[in-house]
Amino acid sequence: MPAPESHRGTVLVADDNEANRDLLSALLVAEGYQVVCVGDGQQALKQVDSDAIDLALLDVVMPRPTGFEVCQAMKSKPETRLIPVVLLTSLNGDADRIHGILCGADDFLSKPVNKHELLARVQSLLRLKQFTDELDNAETVLFSLALSIEAKDPYTEGHCDRLSKYSIAVAEKMGLPEDMRVALRRGGLVHDIGKLAVPERILLKPGPLTLEERKIMEQHTIAGERICAPLRSFRLVLPIIRHHHEKWDGSGYPDGLKGEGIPLAARILQITDIYDALTTDRPYRKALPSEKAFSIMRDEVKRGWWDASIMDEFEAIVLGSVPLQPARSFR
Repeated sequence: MPAPESHRGTVLVADDNEANRDLLSALLVAEGYQVVCVGDGQQALKQVDSDAIDLALLDVVMPRPTGFEVCQAMKSKPETRLIPVVLLTSLNGDADRIHGILCGADDFLSKPVNKHELLARVQSLLRLKQFTDELDNAETVLFSLALSIEAKDPYTEGHCDRLSKYSIAVAEKMGLPEDMRVALRRGGLVHDIGKLAVPERILLKPGPLTLEERKIMEQHTIAGERICAPLRSFRLVLPIIRHHHEKWDGSGYPDGLKGEGIPLAARILQITDIYDALTTDRPYRKALPSEKAFSIMRDEVKRGWWDASIMDEFEAIVLGSVPLQPARSFR
């Protein structure tokens, strides 16, 4: 079969046996794949970090470090954890396969490798990788659009990143699961993406909005949900986008939800949103100190606007100077 004009993906082959490398490389190149070969684990990690690798075939019994260790290292880093890893092994014990699974391996191939099985596994995993890349690109576009909104107003520079950091800190203090933390990280960045649908004359108006202008502005939560809805990975982010302007007493928008009827993640982000607005410079006032901001927010809790229990958690974090983790990672 003639090789296609353009390669179908880049495959890393890591094996300390030169004959094995040559065999695997020949099989893959004949099918149109671009192949990078290395002879040990250290070279494999260096190659993964420096090149755009789409899939890794790793020999398990490989020096400096082993295939297990290379796989574990790749899966522990956000930049490389989505690269499919196939472990090549002559070890057939259940314990070895369980070890590979715990290291994050996506598949196993037994030596000597069957040509047809190899090509089928590679094709299948690269197809999944392509879907993942397309999803990743779509998410990146959304984040870029969201940050472009922020960039229009010099007074909101860094606002989205701070909201992500604050919200993650609250989630960690409350012991919320990882998927909720990821949703809050993403929600902090894209919660106002619906403002793309708001005319700039309203979005950047220096004075108070008219009643009609406010109605248009309030539609940004619904527009934002609609923009992000096609991404299944944003399933837990959508409630944040739609409901971060609801109020505990039901006087918020767009749906007038009350109390615990407001999604927990939205309640977390709205409190961090208000705090950040109060403690950063605005055209009509200077940034308030933390103590003054919390005094205002406590009064609003008494008026029935915000969740008092989340306020307690957030205030303890800020006034207790709990270190905030970077939130720029999109995953």
